[in-house]
Amino acid sequence: MKRIGIVGGIGPESTIDYYKRIIGAFYKTAADLNYPEIIIYSANAFEILQLLENKDWGKLADSLADRVQALRNAGAEFAAIGCNTAHVVFDEVRARSSIPMLSIIEETCKKARSLGLKKLGLMGSRFTMESDFFQKPFVDRGMIVVVPDHEEQEIIHHRLFSEIEIGIIKDSTRKELLSIAKRMIARHSIDSLILGCTELPLILNRDEHGIPFLNTTAIHAESIVKYCLKT
Repeated sequence: MKRIGIVGGIGPESTIDYYKRIIGAFYKTAADLNYPEIIIYSANAFEILQLLENKDWGKLADSLADRVQALRNAGAEFAAIGCNTAHVVFDEVRARSSIPMLSIIEETCKKARSLGLKKLGLMGSRFTMESDFFQKPFVDRGMIVVVPDHEEQEIIHHRLFSEIEIGIIKDSTRKELLSIAKRMIARHSIDSLILGCTELPLILNRDEHGIPFLNTTAIHAESIVKYCLKT
């Protein structure tokens, strides 16, 4: 098995989800302890968010590239960044990396294609929804990606960073997010919803409204496991 490296901490709750999912994929019996080795660099979320707020893409790429290199120095044989929003500079970070890297966006796009999806809704942080870095691979492959309206984006962003990011899960917030998803179905006839923030699956943990909810954490973790086992 290849040694896994993850840049996490953005935020901690979803990093825990990654760890549990990866370990869970190898768990067969109580006596089976043949788990992969995982090295996690838990980044300072405040620092990363400040760089995102300031749209300081150069420093963000430097920061993430340094963390990937630290994982490499610690023995990681490939790496992943456990955050959708940070993928705004993924291509640059991967180009500078001395080890292979797996993109959460590319893996989600592959999953969408395998399901035959055509018109997808996207929820995530404000940074993700207002930019096109997440949408581009889908559009390049003939799919359409739509986002909530401006007011809805602000609601989602606020709930993510004032509640879900720090482990506060409220049923009222779940209902609020599902209402936004329902309106997106009515407005745009979306056939699926991308949970484009690794915290969103912590509160939206199943398909709703008759469409699949693409759990980007689960998709990314599955690809990490497959690559870990690849010979």
